Amino acid sequence: MKAVVQDSYGSADVLEVRDIEPPAVGAGEVRLRVRAASAGVGDRHVMTGLPYLIRVFGYGLRRPKARVRGMDVAGSVEEAGADVTRFRPGDEVFGTCDGSFAEYACARQDRITHQPANLTAEQAAAVPSSGVAALQGLRDRGRIQSGQSVLVIGAGGAVGTFAVQLAKAFGARVTGVCSTAKTDLVRSLGADEVIDYTQEDFADGVRRYDLILDTGGNRPLSLLRRALTPRGTLVIVGAEGGGRWLQGSDRQLRAMLLSPFLRQRLRGLMSVQREKDLRFLAELIEEGRLTPVIDRTYPLSAAADAMRHLDAGHGRGKVVITVM
Repeated sequence: MKAVVQDSYGSADVLEVRDIEPPAVGAGEVRLRVRAASAGVGDRHVMTGLPYLIRVFGYGLRRPKARVRGMDVAGSVEEAGADVTRFRPGDEVFGTCDGSFAEYACARQDRITHQPANLTAEQAAAVPSSGVAALQGLRDRGRIQSGQSVLVIGAGGAVGTFAVQLAKAFGARVTGVCSTAKTDLVRSLGADEVIDYTQEDFADGVRRYDLILDTGGNRPLSLLRRALTPRGTLVIVGAEGGGRWLQGSDRQLRAMLLSPFLRQRLRGLMSVQREKDLRFLAELIEEGRLTPVIDRTYPLSAAADAMRHLDAGHGRGKVVITVM
C-alpha cells in the first residue's frame, strides 16, 4: 500500500510517499480502507518532534516511533479483528487511529463510530480530533451552560469552527474572535458577534464572558483574565509558540497552578478520543446542527504540501487529505 512515511523528525520535507506492507489487524481493532484523513496540529508536533516533551512521552527520542503520519480518519471496515463486536466489513466509519495518511490503517473499535449518512468521507475525516477537542473543552472543562456568554478565540480555525457551533447548540450566546478574512465564515457558523482582532481588543475591560475557549495560541493569562467575569472559566486548548521544550504548553501549566488561588477557573485541555463523544458529534451532524468546515483538500501524494499549508497558520477549518 502507499503511505506517507518519515524516518526522522523535521519539516514537511521529511515526509515521503512509499509502498509499504498494510498493517495487520489486532484484537479489538478493525482494518480500514482509508477514504480520507485530515491534517492537524498534533500531526505537525509528531512530524517535527516539537516540543521535545512529546518525545519524552513516548513518541520516540531520536526518530518517530510510528513511521506513518496521520490520526484523523474516515473509511470503510475491511476486516474486523478478534473481540470486535460493533463493526463488520463494509461499515463506513470515522475516528482516530495511528497512520491514517495511508491506503490502509488499523483503528481501535473504541476510537471510531459510524459515519453520519449526510457527510462525505472528506467531511467525516475533518471531525474527530478538532470536534472532540471543542466538545471536551466546552462541556467537560468549561462546564458550559445555556444562556452563558462564551468567547471563542481562534473561531475560524480547526477547533474554533466546531466550538462556535457547539456553543450555540448548548444554548450559549457566542462571540468569535478571528482575523478579518474569517469574519464572514464565523458569522455563517452562528456566532452572535464577531470580533476582528486586527481591529478590536476583546480584552478591553468592557466586555466580559462567562466562558472563554482559547484556541488561538499564546495570549498572556493576565489579558485573558481581563475578559472573564469574576467567576468565569478560561479553557486553553493547545499551545503554540514558546521554546522548543514546551512550545507554549507552559501557559496551561501556569493556568492550572494559579487557578486554586482565584475565583476564576483557569483550565488546560488534553483531549482524549472517546467513541461516545464521536457519537455525540455524529448525532448533531445528522440533525444539521454541526457542519465540518474544510479549508483545502490534497491528494495523498501531496500530503507534504498539506502540512506546509497547515504550518502557514491561516487555514479556515480543516485541511483534508483524500486517499481513495
